[in-house]
Amino acid sequence: MKLCSRTIDVHSPIFLIAGPCVIESESHALGVAQVLAEIAERLGLLLIFKSSFDKANRSSGTSFRGPGLEEGLRILEKVRSETGLPVLTDVHEPAQAAPVAQVVDVLQTPAFLARQTDFICAVAATGKPVNIKKAQFMAPAEMSNVVAKARHAAAQAGHATDNFLLCERGTSFGYNTLVSDMRGLAIMAETGCPVIFDATHSVQQPGGLGSRSGGQSEYVPLLARAAVAAGVSG
Repeated sequence: MKLCSRTIDVHSPIFLIAGPCVIESESHALGVAQVLAEIAERLGLLLIFKSSFDKANRSSGTSFRGPGLEEGLRILEKVRSETGLPVLTDVHEPAQAAPVAQVVDVLQTPAFLARQTDFICAVAATGKPVNIKKAQFMAPAEMSNVVAKARHAAAQAGHATDNFLLCERGTSFGYNTLVSDMRGLAIMAETGCPVIFDATHSVQQPGGLGSRSGGQSEYVPLLARAAVAAGVSG
């Protein structure tokens, strides 16, 4: 697939998606992006800046969600123009797909929405690359059905059908715990889509602190190295 002017496949050199989970402010987003741009330049790798304009699935209704669609897209557009980094953000509803696609380089689907057919078809129909996150409750082999939906929608809209990344972000293992099964990375790669490993969300403990999620960040480097050894694209 073509991703930010580069050809990416299951055998390509690794690239990175990095950035603050949610846009906290314009200055914070720009500061992080500038540091990431320097790292990307030094290492000679493709790095895509990621941050969300809205976290629509917070544990608590009082938790900070982000600046919202209009302000968030303005900040992402500024990050893109001032740092030269391509940008990625989540969409949460079919109606958001088209306006977000006008600003960002890559769309991302929240894991919880992987089974929502109309939503997957809406993001696929934009023609932009889409990072589709595997739901925590899905087996990796089930992602072939999601890819089939996305490819059909893209073809119906007259777009390329190889615009899709698949992302592993952990699998539910009882209450408030996720585990990472590295076999799933190889299984999802059988779709022909490049596979991404989300090393930080994979150590999340959803709702583990009651009104908010916890996590075991000490395991991020371990799982990231394991995923690279398993052959992920990013």
